[in-house]
Amino acid sequence: KSNDDQEDEELMGFSNNSKPQTNDKDVGNPHIYYLKLVTPVLLEVLWGKLACEIMVTDWEAASVALDAVKSGMESLVSARQITPLKALSQRTWLLHWSLFVYWNNSSNGGLEQLIELFQTDRYRQAITTNAPHLVRYLTAAVLLCKRRISKRAAMASASESRKLLRNLIHVMRDCEYSDPIVEFVNCLCVKFDFESAQTKLEECQRVLSSDFFLCKQTDLFMEEARVFVFENYCKIHNKIDLAALGEKLAMNKDEAERWIVDLLRNADLDAIIDTEEGCVVMGGSVQSVYEQVMERTRDLNVRSAALAQSLNTMLVDARKEMAKKERLAREDE
Repeated sequence: KSNDDQEDEELMGFSNNSKPQTNDKDVGNPHIYYLKLVTPVLLEVLWGKLACEIMVTDWEAASVALDAVKSGMESLVSARQITPLKALSQRTWLLHWSLFVYWNNSSNGGLEQLIELFQTDRYRQAITTNAPHLVRYLTAAVLLCKRRISKRAAMASASESRKLLRNLIHVMRDCEYSDPIVEFVNCLCVKFDFESAQTKLEECQRVLSSDFFLCKQTDLFMEEARVFVFENYCKIHNKIDLAALGEKLAMNKDEAERWIVDLLRNADLDAIIDTEEGCVVMGGSVQSVYEQVMERTRDLNVRSAALAQSLNTMLVDARKEMAKKERLAREDE
């Protein structure tokens, strides 16, 4: 290895195995390969590192590189070393590059990371401003891992699912974009139009099979979409005809019955199948008062802290303005 190469590695702050090279106790940021300082030039190096990891399909390393680019970029934004317009452009590119990383690493929590990134305020702004077409991938990710996140949340499963969908609908309303996947969720959660949702579900299969990132998830998406239809249909009906439900799920009566039996076995749904009448009878599960109170007050501390901070900022600004007026008044005298 030449002396120039060694000097370049020392300048960048990381070696080929991405371990820190420090001789003192003052190490750098562990999220940015232990770099102590990020400059616009080093940010380009981090982008190059991310591109290399994507090209060699090392998705674990690519996820680390993606976080490094994100942390380095946001540190430059905080230090005002890049303009807000440049930052918006960089965030938009990061959202697009993250599709390669997260969709190819979906079995190791990639979709959950994608949802977290896409629903962060700054990146959500980038989607609504520059890349509304990315709503398709956010919508697909929410549908694919909604039940998985709910199971991990245990007692708060219902509220976690509602929170995911509520945040998704907020993003959908902010974006002027539509395709069968987005419209499918819109028909179910906003319009409660099951006929249109059935049509969109059939269109979804064609869209998924032709999408570069989603084609491998077609079967799983269709399964989760049917569960989603079933859950929403059960919310507004006490008794459901199997033939009608099968039509909504794009299945015949026998397939629908077998599918629902398997679903009721593995899911926590209060329902039974009446084979004589050929229908599903729903139980009377109602959200308890305790659950309603817990859901409404879950983010109370965060909202209170944000409100207190806003009031404090207003008071500081008012005092500065008052002091400025008093100074100007004394100068006039």
